[in-house]
Amino acid sequence: MMNLEEQKQRSIQAFTDFLQTPLEALLQQHINTDTSAAAIALFHDMATSVPAYKDFLAHHAVNPEQYQNFEDFQRLPQLTKENYLQRYRLTELCRHGQLQTCDMIAVSSGSTGKPTFWPRFFADEMQIATRFEQVFHDSFQADKRHTLAVICFTLGTWVGGMYTTNCCRYLASKGYPITVITPGNNKEEIFRVVQELGSNFEQVVLLGYPPFLKDIIDTGIARGIDWQRYQIKLVMAGEVFSEEWRSLVGERVGSQHCCYDSASLYGTADAGVLGNETPLSICIRRFLANHPEAARALFGESRLPTLVQYDPISRFFEVIDGALVFSGDNGIPLIRYNILDTGGIISYDNMLQFLAKYGFNPVAELQEMGGRGIRPLPFVYVFGRSNFTVSYFGANIYPENVTVGLEQPVIREWVTGKFVLQVQEDADKNRFLSVVVELAPGVKESEEKKQAIASSILTQLKRLNSEFANYVPLEYQMPHLALAPTGDPEYFPIGVKHRYTRK
Repeated sequence: MMNLEEQKQRSIQAFTDFLQTPLEALLQQHINTDTSAAAIALFHDMATSVPAYKDFLAHHAVNPEQYQNFEDFQRLPQLTKENYLQRYRLTELCRHGQLQTCDMIAVSSGSTGKPTFWPRFFADEMQIATRFEQVFHDSFQADKRHTLAVICFTLGTWVGGMYTTNCCRYLASKGYPITVITPGNNKEEIFRVVQELGSNFEQVVLLGYPPFLKDIIDTGIARGIDWQRYQIKLVMAGEVFSEEWRSLVGERVGSQHCCYDSASLYGTADAGVLGNETPLSICIRRFLANHPEAARALFGESRLPTLVQYDPISRFFEVIDGALVFSGDNGIPLIRYNILDTGGIISYDNMLQFLAKYGFNPVAELQEMGGRGIRPLPFVYVFGRSNFTVSYFGANIYPENVTVGLEQPVIREWVTGKFVLQVQEDADKNRFLSVVVELAPGVKESEEKKQAIASSILTQLKRLNSEFANYVPLEYQMPHLALAPTGDPEYFPIGVKHRYTRK
């Protein structure tokens, strides 16, 4: 049992360590430490203090005493949402079976719209604050520039807004000249904040989902806002975007240095921020975007994943059968958790050696721009969820949500139930949600049917998926609907197992 005094000391220790340890020292720890040792120590802690994990290990006939080194660790069963998080009560997933060992709960939507609760404690946020410190220090030089941080993530119980707000405030406590304001995803309030406050600061950082930030920037330009005067920087999460997208948005805010003016976070509701883009990772990704043959050789696919660096002391990654599996301490601590992201890990040295074969030296390139943000941290690349979701304005959209929209009275008479869900971009690189629906045999297409089906899908998406309802701006919520005849060879070939999403 953890008493109140222990809780207090836990907070004091975590905050003191964060405030008094320079970023350089925090990021150097992995060089002098066996990075698997922290994960093994977390395993033994969980095996004694987390009731659910004790039970899970017993069911898998695991005796923790027999698992002492990294080879042993690699034999531990993986955790998933299904075999672990959904099988135990929330209290059992926390240390000592006490939810009160946590002081904050965030929410994410499941595929049925039923929320998943993610408790965490103040101390858990300190590790994540270090990821924000990396971005603000290495990319934005916010240690010496007066900075307005504008939180454009949705506020409320969803994880992004409150977590980001807290971490930015901790940086201010550490001595960074950062001021935080929280308009959330209220567009009018964001415009008001930037125009009335922005000129009091040397730079303005907008933090939000990539398509939402682009919409803010484009709408602002249409209203005559001169973004360039505010030295805009961007912090993003929740979406894979192209380097063409980064360049386009950068041009519109007057970005001078693409490697230093934005950064994307690889984050999850389950465990906060797992890794973050750095000037080095962006420099590398931009090279790979222009050299698809190198990207294919490195990643094994002809699409460009998100590429970030991570601290293996904070979040320990493994790759098992192409899936990213991580271990990390949180309100619900996790060992070898399979988050259903496909991707891989590349050491710092291996990355530089690979690029050298293509005649590219990103370190030398960054040193010409001042040299900030060159850290010998390992890389993780992420292709995204493998369980047929699509990500739109940071909301995970599931085929099951769309299915319900097609099962409503009248509409179900017109359709087979098959559809293809995808997020596409128009010529101006604005994203929209596309749904191609298969008509039932003998049913003819009409504008009335299209509108009725699109409205039904939208109604169910908003009802079932709270992330969609709260993250996606109203003007981007209505799906772009297309109807295709039964057996359409492009979308619904006969005799082939149907896939409901396309990337």
